[in-house]
Amino acid sequence: VVQLVESGGGSVQTGGSLRLSCPASGFTNSNYCIGWFRHAPGNERERVATINPAGGTAYVKSVQGRFSISRDNAKHTAFLQMNTLKTEDTAMYYCAAGSWGRGQICAKDEYDYWGQGTQVAVSS
Repeated sequence: VVQLVESGGGSVQTGGSLRLSCPASGFTNSNYCIGWFRHAPGNERERVATINPAGGTAYVKSVQGRFSISRDNAKHTAFLQMNTLKTEDTAMYYCAAGSWGRGQICAKDEYDYWGQGTQVAVSS
């Protein structure tokens, strides 16, 4: 059974930083995509950042230059470093894992496994 458990959320002021972590269990190898998504009340779920097994990344434009996604394949753990946080970053953040193969990309919305989420609140 695959499980993802996010941690690291919290409340910060604008300009602050948070580092989200997402250890995954149940995988026998590292051939899967990792994505970080967020969902704020009244908004649709948004794909924030993705990373493939080789370390290739993609970001939504609004977080480029501020957020950084990474992964430790040996530990099956993904991270989202969030700097220069803005109030509009306030949301529930979810990590997800999905299939990856030759010719596929991770910048997609169809993921197979999801964590329960960690809340990020940014105040001015």
